[in-house]
Amino acid sequence: MKEFFKLGEHKTDVKTEVLAGITTFMTMAYILVVNPIILSSTGMDYGGIFTATALSALVATLMMALFANYPFGLAPGMGLNAFFAFTVVLGPMGKSWEFALTAVLIEGIIFILLSLIKAREAIFESIPLNLKNAVSVGIGLFISFIGLSGAGIIEAGDGTLVALGDLTAGDPMLAIIGIIITGLLLIKNVKGALLIGIVLTTIIGIPMGVTILPENFNTIVSMPPSVKDIAFKFVGFDQIFSFEMLVVVFTFLFVDIFDTVGTLAGVATKANMLDEDGRLPRVGAALMADAVGTVVGACLGTSTVTTYVESASGVAEGGRTGLTALTTAVMFGIALFFAPLFTLIPSAATAPALVIVGLFMMSPITKIDFDDYTEAIPAFLTIIMMPFAYSIAEGIVFGMVSYVVLKAISGKSKDVSWVMWILALLFILRFIFM
Repeated sequence: MKEFFKLGEHKTDVKTEVLAGITTFMTMAYILVVNPIILSSTGMDYGGIFTATALSALVATLMMALFANYPFGLAPGMGLNAFFAFTVVLGPMGKSWEFALTAVLIEGIIFILLSLIKAREAIFESIPLNLKNAVSVGIGLFISFIGLSGAGIIEAGDGTLVALGDLTAGDPMLAIIGIIITGLLLIKNVKGALLIGIVLTTIIGIPMGVTILPENFNTIVSMPPSVKDIAFKFVGFDQIFSFEMLVVVFTFLFVDIFDTVGTLAGVATKANMLDEDGRLPRVGAALMADAVGTVVGACLGTSTVTTYVESASGVAEGGRTGLTALTTAVMFGIALFFAPLFTLIPSAATAPALVIVGLFMMSPITKIDFDDYTEAIPAFLTIIMMPFAYSIAEGIVFGMVSYVVLKAISGKSKDVSWVMWILALLFILRFIFM
């Protein structure tokens, strides 16, 4: 194991990697409940979606571990599942869930082809180092925002976009307690502070009524629900070759490409995995993992699989190799048989880990060149647009377009690669026509 994952070369050990993998899983485990809730609103079988979610996460994360040797977890992505359910099926398009699944399958196949010709790798490498540092910081704010809103510490305001929630309510109070506990563990240099913080906060949530225990502990272990009602349910060629399918596939492609690229860039920057030119070795294998995961997920009956920003929690715990991802994959496999046990962890218990990880992700801000405004302004827009637009992809779009425009009008166009020019043009056309 030490030789296969090159633990010595990455200055880590088995214990650290396993703890990091469990921590990543704990912060991702909510998807096992949330994804079935969202997708089942379309008429899909809830139990089947649960199994498809766990299996697709297992396969994709296993590929990340064994072929890319990176500590990143993958699963069906939030936002993409909402687009699947509330826009394509239940929203204005009014298509069947089989139509949406077919779009996911097509997207996954296109991703595999793009990965084989290294198109996605070219996109990753075209992002300037300053913007990669900014992506890490932006993800830090974004992931903290997710944690705070999930725990109810902040919420939609009356007349404002966000406001402070009721801090005396159970969830916000538990999350604040968890932040204090996790912070104290970090101050004391306790190994596995984030994971221990999640477990302790979950336990404290029992008497507070936030952590809901199963009514019957005998039902904690069970066989996974069947996927027979949702697996391989695709539409015919008459619907595949339609304008509506083109629009849906393009939307899935756009969001997933830049969510994944942004997550890889941000988390890899924080973990010091980029080389001196800002490139991530084996990035092609990492991108292929989510492409294959998306195809597998579509066949099983779930929405687009992507690299999870919550992987930053495992990296923060010291995870540096595929052994972290392997551990996360194994946890998804175990969750198939212990669903009630893993799904009892409330969002208020994982929120402290996400908030603290947001702090960890802020450190690359010191590497951004704030003296050169053609670098500083795009970096700043990248950072603030991720939480404000609630999208990693949109943050990257604002950063890359402003970078190209400012470099061009200031006479520094030689700093812009041809890939950046093409992407900026495509982004502008997207804003105009979509």
